[in-house]
Amino acid sequence: VHLAESGGGSVQAGDSLRVSCIASGGTFSEDTMAWFRQPPGKQREFVSAISWRPDVTRYADSAKGRFTISRDNAKNTVYLQMNSLEPADTAVYYCAARYGIVTPAASMYKYWGQGTQVTVSA
Repeated sequence: VHLAESGGGSVQAGDSLRVSCIASGGTFSEDTMAWFRQPPGKQREFVSAISWRPDVTRYADSAKGRFTISRDNAKNTVYLQMNSLEPADTAVYYCAARYGIVTPAASMYKYWGQGTQVTVSA
């Protein structure tokens, strides 16, 4: 399975941004998809995840109310809509996939993208 993120960029606090991840080489419609991020100098952290039938979603506390995860199985794509961005959201955002239930544990995800940089200035 190959995952490719896109849509990162530099924005100002309060702006919105949508990052996307296109999957290829696997059974995307059966995979749980997730977004993680790694802020500068910090460890990778869970942001959000969505089940293969998009009826189960999970968010980190930092993402609740501001971020929305969604997926389009026909396009093999998962999205993360990020609103009201803050400087603390500055990070490399990674897409990940696993065959199984939604979980925030990074170690449970087998496939990872290369990441896309999101920078939020004050």
